[in-house]
Amino acid sequence: MARWSIKNVALRGVSGTVPDNRVDSRDFSFFTHEEAETFINTVGIKERYMAPEGVCASDLCYDAAVRLLDSLGWSRDSIDVLIFESVTGDYRTPPTSGILQDRLGLSTSTFVLDMPMGCCGCIYSVTVAANLLSSGSVRRALLLIGDTITRMGSPYDKSRYPLFGDGAVAMALEYDESAEDILVDFGTLGSGWQALMTPHGGFRHPITEESFKYEDFGNGIIRSPKDTLINGMDVFAFAISKPPVSVKKFMEDYGIDPEHDIDYFLIHQANKLIVDRVVKKLKLNPDKVPYNLQHFGNLGGASIPMLMVTNIADELRSRKCSLLCSAFGLGLTWGTMWLKTDSIEVLALNII
Repeated sequence: MARWSIKNVALRGVSGTVPDNRVDSRDFSFFTHEEAETFINTVGIKERYMAPEGVCASDLCYDAAVRLLDSLGWSRDSIDVLIFESVTGDYRTPPTSGILQDRLGLSTSTFVLDMPMGCCGCIYSVTVAANLLSSGSVRRALLLIGDTITRMGSPYDKSRYPLFGDGAVAMALEYDESAEDILVDFGTLGSGWQALMTPHGGFRHPITEESFKYEDFGNGIIRSPKDTLINGMDVFAFAISKPPVSVKKFMEDYGIDPEHDIDYFLIHQANKLIVDRVVKKLKLNPDKVPYNLQHFGNLGGASIPMLMVTNIADELRSRKCSLLCSAFGLGLTWGTMWLKTDSIEVLALNII
């Protein structure tokens, strides 16, 4: 069972950055006015931020990291671990985490790691970094989670293009023997890997002339093999089945009372249809489930920490909070995490 109880690690702060280019769902040319209104009302995404050409996920992460480190007063040479979680790295090689180590002026003794885990990226990053910190061998970790994922899809594919937004977050973790345990649980349904994928561009199917040829699949879906695709029905069926069962069992196994033990349920902001169904299946108190997808769309791995920045910042800054996080996506993978915080640093969202 992929489950951990991680001791001696505390979340110290979080920050978020988005590009200065807000796009309304009504602005997409493939939507009629009626289709756009239906999309907003059902899928729940009114707008999102989209990075212009030349702005990469690492640029957004860099901004979030600099502001968080400065706010915490952490010196650059005190960072022992740097994780960059993204499916939109600067290059195929080298790892973008190494580039960010240099760009941020971190010590050359910093342990760096790239992780392309998509929508479960936050929970994966926290799990890996926290396990590295828990023994005290290293003391501080900086997690940079972000994507310019809108660029991965076809601009003519209305089944995928309007679902996503671009953005990044930075999270700071520190060794602390007084910290409460971080509990995490993971699952993988590898047989569903084709539901979310980019057919061409890897070594299984390298880029060729065919990779750039658009094909009309009907129903407003026009894309080429280099574009990321989403099988909406398969993803929906997965998202409303595996994650809720996992969360329910997780709470039962650890004796968690959802009404009394949890302040907020942070659910990956895939779309309103999915989040609403997860909330209903788990019979959660709606007041404890924040939403921000109406303004950001699906931010991939940055989705859950961005909720901390945009929806519950005041509570996180001022008191102890108990958070149950649920994410699901690429792989197909899902993860559940119980994280407790104590008056952490939460910076206001920055738009650059």
